[in-house]
Amino acid sequence: MSIDNEELVEEFYQPLFRFALSLTKAEPDAVDLVQQTFLRWAQKGHQLRDEKKVKSWLFTTLHREFLGSRRRQTKFPHIAMENAEPELPNISPDVVDRLDAGIVMDALQSVDEKFRSALALFYLKEHSYKEIASVLDIPIGTVMSRISRGKSQLRDILAKAVTATPSL
Repeated sequence: MSIDNEELVEEFYQPLFRFALSLTKAEPDAVDLVQQTFLRWAQKGHQLRDEKKVKSWLFTTLHREFLGSRRRQTKFPHIAMENAEPELPNISPDVVDRLDAGIVMDALQSVDEKFRSALALFYLKEHSYKEIASVLDIPIGTVMSRISRGKSQLRDILAKAVTATPSL
């Protein structure tokens, strides 16, 4: 197949952008979606056997990218710092500056096992509550409780670690 990428972009950018804008209702998101679609074309467009299906392939790919981005936003929602503040541990900035990944991982190993697994799956592996419930074979409410209690334990362990180590 001999489709010139420049011609493809020139022909389909505006219609794809309008479609993306109707889905996202935000110009920056629509631009990102169209760019992601053309990236997919660059990666996989060569697999298309029928040149007549380029248009439907592009629009289908854009729609799938949109759905995938919505799933990611649902799974990992963007929360403004002001709204997330109550969930964040109360640790002063100078303490954060003195922490390193080794201390945090050591502290995580000190958290009770039943809390540690839920914390690790949530923060390190980025699983949703539902996925963690499935992996650990426990109800979602228990997952939420274990993560909350685990965060509390981790916060206490880190506070003790920072105050007990003068070289930090």
